[in-house]
Amino acid sequence: MHVLGIIPARGGSKSIPRKNIKLLCGKPLIAWSVESAKKSRLMTRVIVSTDDPEIADVAKKYGAGVPFLRPSELAQDMSVDVEFLLHALNFLREKESYDPEIVVRLPPTSPLRTAAHIDEGIEKLIATPDADAVRPICEAPKHPYKLWKISKDKRFLEPFLPASFTGFDEPHNMPRQMFPKAYIHTGAMDVIRARTLYEQKSTSGRNLAYFFMPPEDSVNIDHPIDFEIAEFLMQKRLAS
Repeated sequence: MHVLGIIPARGGSKSIPRKNIKLLCGKPLIAWSVESAKKSRLMTRVIVSTDDPEIADVAKKYGAGVPFLRPSELAQDMSVDVEFLLHALNFLREKESYDPEIVVRLPPTSPLRTAAHIDEGIEKLIATPDADAVRPICEAPKHPYKLWKISKDKRFLEPFLPASFTGFDEPHNMPRQMFPKAYIHTGAMDVIRARTLYEQKSTSGRNLAYFFMPPEDSVNIDHPIDFEIAEFLMQKRLAS
């Protein structure tokens, strides 16, 4: 079975300039994902999809393939994952007659994800024949019943979810233990059947399976504070 890991790394990061090659514990951020992917027992190929020649050179240095540069129109702030994934698949099919059965999206913004996590996700998809894709989850750090929005007149807070949905008049004043469990996608990866991308044009499909990742391995770097947290946790891991 061919399992293709695709690491997306566009050059135009806004919140942290040049984020994907910014040094984290002495290595470019993208290097951590390349190295964990290459240690996977089940992944058979690892490539980077980037529009940026400098990122491409760094990725190659750490052992990833970069068979193309992503078109700039697929590397914008509002570009969606399925577009660049299908671009990669169609390129490899046309140029190399290469057709993987499973695609694993591995964003470099999750440097604490390990090869063991990657293999767990792949194994879950293989063991669940009716699943279109698999995502890692962890318990939501803040329950959605306690979320707020700002009123139209900008003066007050209002519950984000109405009482007609939650069944509670004041969930913000209640212990979360009274609510149903809520989970978030860690963002560390998507494990997807290639046919889900081709036929449904989706990274999740209709039947989405899951596995649990510890919160300390699930840091997703969107803002500078996330980078500091990830570096602290990585230093702790390396020291142990």
